[in-house]
Amino acid sequence: MSYFLKLFIAIALSFYLLSCNGSSGNLMELNSTIEINDDDSKDSIILKAAHVIPTSNQFEALKNEYIAFIHFGPNTFTRMEWGSGMEDPASFDLQNLDTDQWCEAMVAGGMKMVILTVKHHDGFCLWQSRYTTHGTMSSPYKNGKGDVLKELSESCAKYGLKLGVYLSPADLYQIENERGLYGNLSKYTERVIPRRVDERPFENQTTFKFIVDDYNEYFLNQLFELLTEYGPIHEVWFDGAHPKRKGGQQYNYLAWKELIQTLAPEAVVFGKQDIRWCGNEAGKTRHSEWNIIPYQKNPALMNRFGDLTAKELGERAQLYEGKFLHYQQAETNTSIREGWFYRDDTDQGVRSADDVFDMYERSVGGNSTFLLNIPPNREGQFSPRDVAALRESGERISATYGHNILSGAKGPKNVLDGNMDTYVLLENTKTIEINTKEPVTINRFVIQESIQTHSERVERHTMEAWINDEWKEIATGTNIGYKRILRFPEVSSDRFRFRVTAERYTPAISTISAHYYKMRPPQLEVKSDVNGAITIQLKQHKFGWKQHGEDFLSNLNKGLEIRYTTDGSIPTHASELYTGTFNFSSGIVHACAFDNDIAGPLTKAFIGLVKTDWKLLSASSNVADNNGKQAFDGSVNTFWQSKPNEHHSNLAIDLGAIYTINGFMYTPPLDNKEGMIEKGVLKISFDGRTWQAVETFEFGNLINDPSPRRHFFDKPVKTKYIRIETIETAQGSSSSAIAEIDLL
Repeated sequence: MSYFLKLFIAIALSFYLLSCNGSSGNLMELNSTIEINDDDSKDSIILKAAHVIPTSNQFEALKNEYIAFIHFGPNTFTRMEWGSGMEDPASFDLQNLDTDQWCEAMVAGGMKMVILTVKHHDGFCLWQSRYTTHGTMSSPYKNGKGDVLKELSESCAKYGLKLGVYLSPADLYQIENERGLYGNLSKYTERVIPRRVDERPFENQTTFKFIVDDYNEYFLNQLFELLTEYGPIHEVWFDGAHPKRKGGQQYNYLAWKELIQTLAPEAVVFGKQDIRWCGNEAGKTRHSEWNIIPYQKNPALMNRFGDLTAKELGERAQLYEGKFLHYQQAETNTSIREGWFYRDDTDQGVRSADDVFDMYERSVGGNSTFLLNIPPNREGQFSPRDVAALRESGERISATYGHNILSGAKGPKNVLDGNMDTYVLLENTKTIEINTKEPVTINRFVIQESIQTHSERVERHTMEAWINDEWKEIATGTNIGYKRILRFPEVSSDRFRFRVTAERYTPAISTISAHYYKMRPPQLEVKSDVNGAITIQLKQHKFGWKQHGEDFLSNLNKGLEIRYTTDGSIPTHASELYTGTFNFSSGIVHACAFDNDIAGPLTKAFIGLVKTDWKLLSASSNVADNNGKQAFDGSVNTFWQSKPNEHHSNLAIDLGAIYTINGFMYTPPLDNKEGMIEKGVLKISFDGRTWQAVETFEFGNLINDPSPRRHFFDKPVKTKYIRIETIETAQGSSSSAIAEIDLL
C-alpha cells in the first residue's frame, strides 16, 4: 500500500472520527518529534509540523519566560572573562555573600528562575564537591566550608524562584593539571555512579552503571551531587565552548541525559534536545522564531547538538530538508553588563532599563525565553546599577502586563479568560472579534497559541481596530507560538479584530490580551555636522559589548513627537515638529519629545559656527592617524592627539573669515582618557602669526564625565584664527587630545 493511500485513509478515518466526536483540530498523533518519510510531500511535511508539540517540561520552561543567569567565580576576582584553569583557589577571595539580595532583585525584575554557573570553563566548583579540591573547599570563603550553590538554593526557596545549574563540560583545570582527568586517554569501562566516598555518603541511594572514561565518570559524579543535594533542579545548562582540547576527549551526553532524566525529571536541558541557543550573546531576536526545527537524525538518539545560528530555522523551506521535525525552543541570552563576569563599576557598562525591557518584549514576545546574566561583584552582591536596571524594567513589565485591558470584554470566552488550557479553534472563520464596554486606549497586544494541544500553526496574522467606521490595521506579525507581543502607536477603540492570514493547519488561539505601556519620553540629543545640518534623535545609552543592533528606544517609543525651537524658547505642542535634518548655525536649539500630554526631559544644545570653510593652520604634533583636522570634522568619534611629553602642545585653526565669538566648546575623546585638556588658554589672531591670549579656561572631572564643556568669554571677540594651547591635562597625561572644537 502506497504512502499516499495510507495518508488518505488516515485522513478519511480522522474526519469520520471527528464527525462522530466533534472537531479536535488535529489529524494525527501529537508528539515532540515526528519523523519525515521519503515519500512525504511538502504539504504532508507541513501537516506533520503542525502536530509537533513541546514536552510538558518544555512547556513549563516556556512559562518561566524571563530567567536569570549568574556568572560568578575566580574570574570575578581576577577580572577575566575566561580563566586559565590554573588559578589559585585563594583568588576566590569571597568574604561576604548575600544570595537573598540576588533573589530579591531578580524577583523585583520579574524573573522566575536562576541558573548558577556552578563550574565555568576554569573548572572551579562553587559547591562542596566530593570529587575535586579545586573549588570553594580550598578557598578563603568560610575557611573552605562555603557552598555558594547551597546558599542560593536556600534563597530561591525563600523567594519562590526555580533553580538551574550550568556545569561546563569544558574544564581547563582538568586539562592543565598533571593528574587531570580530561583527555587522559583512560579506557572506557563500566563505572558505578556515584562513586562511593565513605566519609561523605549520599542520602539518595540511586545508582547507575555506565561504560565511560575517567572524565565522563567525574562529570556524572558531579551531576549526581548537583541533582540530589540542592533541591529540585529545573534546568541543566550545557554549552559548546572549548577553550582548549586535549586527548580527543569526547562527552557521553546520552549517559548524562539518562542520569538527568532520572534524578531531575522536571528539568530541561539547554544545548541539547530540549532548549537551543538563540545564536548570539547580544539579546538579538529573529523576526520569526519557530520552535519546530528540522533534524537529519532523531534528536532522542543524538549525543552531540551543534549550534543553530542561521537567520531562519523553522520556515517551510528548512522543514522540507529535514528527516525529523523536533520541538526545541530558543533561549535568548545576554548579559546586563559588558561581559559575563563582573569587572568594576567604573569602566564596565551596564544596560539601561529601556534596553532590558525592549529585550524582554522582543524575546518573550517572540516565542523564546529571555535569559539575562547578572554577575555579582566582589562583595558577593549585585551592584547598585544592575539592581536599578532590574527593578525599573521589572516595574515596567508589571505595570504594562500586570493588567489585561480586555478584562470584561465581549468575545470568545476561551481566549479572554486568561487560561492557557482553553482555546478557540479557527476552523471555518479565521477571525476573532472583541468588543469592550467603552473605548479603551492600548499600544500592546499579547497573543498565544495553544501549542501544547495544537502546535505552532499561525504563519501570519494581523490586529485591527474599528476607527472612523471602518477596520484599520494597527499591527501585523508572523508566527505566534507560545507568545507574540505586538507593539504599535496607541489607538483608542471599543472594537478589535484578530485575523490569521496564513497558517500551517487549523490554529488554536489560547489567549488574547491588550495592554498599555506608559511611555517615558526619552532624553534627546542634538547633533550638528560641519555644514550646520542639525539632526535630533533619541539619546542612545552607551553599551559597548555584543551589540544586538536594535534601536530599542524607537521600539519602545512608537508614536512620539519631537518638537524644537531655535529662538531660545522652551518647546511646546505648538512648536516646530521635527521631521528631518534642518540647517542652523550658531545658537541654541531646544528640543523635547512628547507622548500626548507627557513631555520628556528638555534638551538644550549649543550649536557652533558652521565649519565648512575651516582649515588646519598648524598642530604642534600628532600621533598615528589622530591628525589635527579631526578636531573639527563634526564627529566626536575621531580626535586629534599630540605626541607625548610635548610641552604646551597646541592646535591652530583658520576659520576662513572673520567672526565674532562669545566662547567655545571643547569635547574630549569619549573612549580615550589620554590627553583630556584640563587647563589651557585660547588665543586669537588676524594673520595667523601674531597671537593674543583671550582667556584661560579650566575644566574638571573629565575622566569620569567626558561630556562637552563650554567656556564663555567675559566679552565677545573678533578673530579669523584661533589656537588652543594646553597648560595641564587630566591625571597628568603627557599628550593633549581634542575630539571636537566648536565656536559659540
